[in-house]
Amino acid sequence: MKFNTKAIHGGQILDPAYNSVMTPIYQTSTYAQSSPGKHKGYEYSRTHNPTRTNLENSIASLENGKYGLAFSSGLAAIDALLKTLNPGDEVISTNDLYGGSYRLFKKIFQKYDIKFHFVNMENIKNIEDKITKKTRLIWLETPTNPMMNIIDIKSLTKLKKNNKILLCVDNTFASPYLQRPLELGADIIIHSATKYIAGHSDVIIGAIVINNKSLYDRLSFIQNASGATPGPMDSFLTLRGIKTLHLRMQRHSENARKIANFLKRNPKIGKVYWPGFSDHTNHKIAKKQMKDFGGIVSFIPKKSNFKTAKKIAENLKLFTLAESLGGVESLCCHPASMTHASITPEDRKKSGLVDSLLRLSVGIEDAQDLIDDLAHAIG
Repeated sequence: MKFNTKAIHGGQILDPAYNSVMTPIYQTSTYAQSSPGKHKGYEYSRTHNPTRTNLENSIASLENGKYGLAFSSGLAAIDALLKTLNPGDEVISTNDLYGGSYRLFKKIFQKYDIKFHFVNMENIKNIEDKITKKTRLIWLETPTNPMMNIIDIKSLTKLKKNNKILLCVDNTFASPYLQRPLELGADIIIHSATKYIAGHSDVIIGAIVINNKSLYDRLSFIQNASGATPGPMDSFLTLRGIKTLHLRMQRHSENARKIANFLKRNPKIGKVYWPGFSDHTNHKIAKKQMKDFGGIVSFIPKKSNFKTAKKIAENLKLFTLAESLGGVESLCCHPASMTHASITPEDRKKSGLVDSLLRLSVGIEDAQDLIDDLAHAIG
């Protein structure tokens, strides 16, 4: 089954009650039992819910994975994964990552004696140098948020010297339409499905996709025991969004290409970060492991200061100044004060995230209207 068909039919079954074409919203907390412990597979909606089951199967299908798990947010999914680790374990992470992930690593799990190493993963040797007998997880985003760095997933699989090291890819920026890390050798995929998968800025939800049954059982236990599960309405909205994922990602990518080229030609813009440029550091890798280059473009004005970036952000009309990304509408974000504010200024600068950088989530509006909006805001 091809991806476009999977987006509509993958992992889905007709509802057994009335054969409804769309998955019903099972807005219930509990289920009747005919006898103690005897039920139809559902007993309490924190543990399982038919709407959520269809969502989990759908996302697994999109990633060509065996098992999917849905959570109440992307961070809840990451939290569940980190709970599989033990005190003394070590994690190697890209140094250019979402601020919420960094905060969870440093402020929550580090105090439980889990050690995190943050390195530039564009050079594999940086990762090799940090691997010890205690390394259990390699964590990466590609493209990274917000610097749009590309990490070679396939090459990192060579670093898994034994089964004790797992490779996890946050695939939020690419979506399974553009990139499927399990096919490249990754063990775990994380999604903030709030973004491109749901796609309409109206739901907070996360997901994990894996192939390993033992790991699935552990994560499924944590999902239920910790309770960070999405409700049936959120699951339904995400399922509805998935049905147009392929169409939306095509337009996001097309529009971002036009926006990136416009910004690159603009004399008032100093630097544009988009992996589709041939002079991007890892453009060839992006071209190899991605179907297209996605809908995110970051840039720095030529006058590289916060005042200039602030003025551009405030002058935008179609681009809304807001956190998040991946919705049908275009958004502009100032990462240093918004999504990445929890990272220290020193650590932000190390990864190139300066106070003048703006991140665009390019929506599916008419590209020329978006270009005109940017041209007006830049002046």
